[in-house]
Amino acid sequence: MVDIFAQALAYATENLDVLLEELRRHIWLVIVPLSFGLVLGLPLGLWSARSRSASTVLINGFNALRVIPSLAVLFLLIPYSGLGFESAAIALTLLAMPPILISTDVAFRTIDPMVREAAFGMGMAPGQVLRLVEVPLALPIIVAGIKTATVEVIASATLAAFIGAGGLGSFIVLGFSLYDNAILLVGAIPVAIMALLAEVILSRIQKALQPPTPQA
Repeated sequence: MVDIFAQALAYATENLDVLLEELRRHIWLVIVPLSFGLVLGLPLGLWSARSRSASTVLINGFNALRVIPSLAVLFLLIPYSGLGFESAAIALTLLAMPPILISTDVAFRTIDPMVREAAFGMGMAPGQVLRLVEVPLALPIIVAGIKTATVEVIASATLAAFIGAGGLGSFIVLGFSLYDNAILLVGAIPVAIMALLAEVILSRIQKALQPPTPQA
């Protein structure tokens, strides 16, 4: 086992330029889908929380998307967007959106109606209630969904290598094809570290946003 890690380190050192380039691509494969996931998922989640009919369509629709394997989505997109980054970004956006949308829906739906009524009773406008009352209360749950989406996208971005989009998955694919576990680890270890860092950082953000518990 120690020998495999030593071989992986040696390979990474010898191919540092390639590793850094694939790491850069992998980061973009995470940032772009998450950005689109947030831009689309947050407002749709809010709409879903406000409308029962929208909730039925959106939640069921995106839950159905989660059943489809990421690799299958990647290959289904090839005839329309071709091989490369675009197909991978679309597939990963579809993967990122459900946890963001669902957590946003749950976050706003579970806010006590009495809190809203109290805010309106103080003379706040609807926009002020949303911005100053609802969003701060909803943020911890929303961040939990963002955390889930981030970890899933970091891991699933490795599949982008199968359609020529690059990323750290390139080393995993190469390792499998050559039956070389050391090369495989060169891709797998950074992905695991990135996922762990995202989990820890976003968990701390979620905890910091948690409203203080009233003292008895």
